[in-house]
Amino acid sequence: MGYHALLIRAISCRLAFVALVTTPIYRRRSLVPRAWSFHSSGPPGVAIYDMKNWLKISLLLCTFGFFREFRPSEPYVTEYLSTDYGNLTTDQIYQDVYPFGTYSVLAQLVIVFLITDLVRYKPVIVLSALAGITLFSMLIWTETVGMLQVAQVFFGTFTAAEVAYYTYMYAKVNKEQYQVVTGHTRAAILSGKFLGGLFAQVLVSTNSMDYRQLHYLSLATQLISLAVSLFLPSVPRSLYFYADVEKNPTPDGDVTAPKFSFANACRLLWYHLVSSYSNPVVLQWSIWWALATCGQVQVISYIQFLWKEVAPNHLSVYNGGVEAVATLLGAIGAILAGLLNSNKRRRSYMTGISICAAVLGALLIYAAKTEQIWVAYVNYVLFCAVFFFIITVAGAVVAENLVEDSFGLIFGINTLVGLMLQTILTIAVVERVGFALEPRDQYVVYGSYFLVLGGVSIIGSICMKLFGTNNKSSAGNVVPLT
Repeated sequence: MGYHALLIRAISCRLAFVALVTTPIYRRRSLVPRAWSFHSSGPPGVAIYDMKNWLKISLLLCTFGFFREFRPSEPYVTEYLSTDYGNLTTDQIYQDVYPFGTYSVLAQLVIVFLITDLVRYKPVIVLSALAGITLFSMLIWTETVGMLQVAQVFFGTFTAAEVAYYTYMYAKVNKEQYQVVTGHTRAAILSGKFLGGLFAQVLVSTNSMDYRQLHYLSLATQLISLAVSLFLPSVPRSLYFYADVEKNPTPDGDVTAPKFSFANACRLLWYHLVSSYSNPVVLQWSIWWALATCGQVQVISYIQFLWKEVAPNHLSVYNGGVEAVATLLGAIGAILAGLLNSNKRRRSYMTGISICAAVLGALLIYAAKTEQIWVAYVNYVLFCAVFFFIITVAGAVVAENLVEDSFGLIFGINTLVGLMLQTILTIAVVERVGFALEPRDQYVVYGSYFLVLGGVSIIGSICMKLFGTNNKSSAGNVVPLT
């Protein structure tokens, strides 16, 4: 569903960005006790992964990620459901179908995260591909609202299981290759998204394919991703349940394979939670990250309804090109933010990204009030570019202050909090038990949400700066007792 595709894109972009901003930190420091090291270094002179092996893994991951994200049906799925699928009304789609996607992801995210570590990644990657195949098959060969609601279960699995893809690379590749492999996989993912939108626009504009045929293409790419996932090497260790415990190698130089340990997993989970969220910097910026994530996921999940409302004759025909450009500019924004040293000037950057959040709110309200579809398109592209810039800054600050190997857990929890907040927002704004607002009114609410987020953050930053300055001045004026 439209919600399916867009929420997947939101979460996958965020996970890809998390992988990008956290990779250098793995290489700079090691704060976890050696007894809980995720990667065993092996005996001196023995290379665990040679060049040929990690390049093969990188190629497989890139191929899988590219085809998984190459889904030309995404930009036009709302148009498809309201026409070729079963002539559903707009109200049916965003009130009876889409909200189930939010609940499905929320229900499965934590479970899938723990199962991913327990079964050591690859099975969940394969499961993700199978869920994608089932999802797009149901979109093509079913015709009722009830079946679309059933499809939400597979959508939740497809989205939640994506965490296995990003954690697999760190479990299978040596730390020396983290930066390179992360760059490769992120480029493949963004290339898939960009080309998917571009292909969709060309095919629709030239009348080469209708909306249903675009879904056949998306189904084909999921089948290819399944085939690729089967060739991924298995992983002998995981972060929690099969963590490496440093031991002396056997006399013949062999390294003992990690063994399952529930107690060790619980200890390490607790250590990562306490050590991370007891840090005020991590807590503050994680809250901001989760709040921003909530708003962004909601915005891109229902944007096609706004376009359909604003477009002439309620037919938005340039969605593919807009999504392609938004992906490209969002990637550029994230890359530019990655060049900043966010951690050393946290207060200044908090003020800056808060101002940007307020700008995002203004863009959304303008898009909700306009009668010109091109204005709504441009504002959405600008929204994506600015948002991925500020969320990268926030994520980099969080990542810089985490202990090693806790990145997946902490960002997973932050994402879960964001989705919980989004669930509340969905019930209040979209569902019939709430206000059941029309698309334009919804985006006024979302714009106001970002305005409030930006305003409160700016005020908080100013207060912290003032109180911090006053405290320093007071300390400097203390007269010694001697």
